[in-house]
Amino acid sequence: MNFDLAEDQVAVRDTVRELCTREFAPHAARWDQEGAVPPSAVGRLAEQGFLGMAIPEEWGGVGYDARTVVVALEEIARVSAALAIMIAVHNSVGALPVFRFGTDEQRRRYLPRLVSKELAAFSLSEPGAGSDAGAIASSARRDGDHYVLNGSKTWVTNGAQAGIYLIFARTNREGGNRGISAFIVESGTPGLVIGKPEDKMGLRGSDTVALTLEDLRVPADQRLGVEGEGFRIAMSMLDAGRIGVGAQALGVMVAAFEEAVRYAQQRRAFGHEISRVQAVQWKLAEMERRIQCARLLIQRAAWLKDVGRPYSREASMAKLYASEAATWVTHQAIQVHGGYGYIKEYPVERYARDW
Repeated sequence: MNFDLAEDQVAVRDTVRELCTREFAPHAARWDQEGAVPPSAVGRLAEQGFLGMAIPEEWGGVGYDARTVVVALEEIARVSAALAIMIAVHNSVGALPVFRFGTDEQRRRYLPRLVSKELAAFSLSEPGAGSDAGAIASSARRDGDHYVLNGSKTWVTNGAQAGIYLIFARTNREGGNRGISAFIVESGTPGLVIGKPEDKMGLRGSDTVALTLEDLRVPADQRLGVEGEGFRIAMSMLDAGRIGVGAQALGVMVAAFEEAVRYAQQRRAFGHEISRVQAVQWKLAEMERRIQCARLLIQRAAWLKDVGRPYSREASMAKLYASEAATWVTHQAIQVHGGYGYIKEYPVERYARDW
């Protein structure tokens, strides 16, 4: 295993970094305050191919491997974790399932839109079914050449902006996990009721909504995969999503670490910069250690995915470690800033809420 970035991966990293620094960084704090990332920001990423990162070129995407995808997500998250989660969800559990499990007709119908202009939303969780995805109660009843969906969904990222929704519902109440099916639903379909965005503590720029399904009629040719395959589709896609979440956490903690270093080198107390205080140096050293550990776990999980080996356990470990590390690192960045870390003028306050 060689986790050094290849030349083309460095080029992608530098392109994303330059774009995010120039066009998104000046607005990230405002997006957080207003609770919305504008569609124009997604559009700029779409122009560079970042809505189709995991989709092969023959289907309109750019065909990045998993390691390149996580590099791109880290760079976006360094500037705006809210924008990063929107792009990560779209790629890993939005567009990719259509490519992986869709028919050629479904691919021709939806992938051109998903790789060029429209966000996708993943609608699995319900008020009574979060981590226990097999407990979903939303129903899908066959009615001729349609399915009729009823129920509710929660925590739907991209739900207010999405053009296409991947909705999971139960086609067989007695079938357990094998009684769940997946459906592609277009925005504006009668019976798809979109709730107001949640007023979240962190990741405020990304819209998160509840959905209500009220006799939502979906043509049978918009079922994704065979009937009863929905749970398997969801679980396989969430493995890739966990690597993306780890990359987002990595981007946030890198940004927090860099801000802490910058502040420590500028802030003077007791006659010298606080970067010369050993207690502060210990904090910064431990922040860097956890960042490097998280990066290695994420890169290994992505590498396993790229070479076709099982990676579910490694993806889960990478997500867990990176998330916990980001919580610790962002908190320590606030501590380095002292009282200033508690006010919104300094970005570490936002980084802590975003993780």
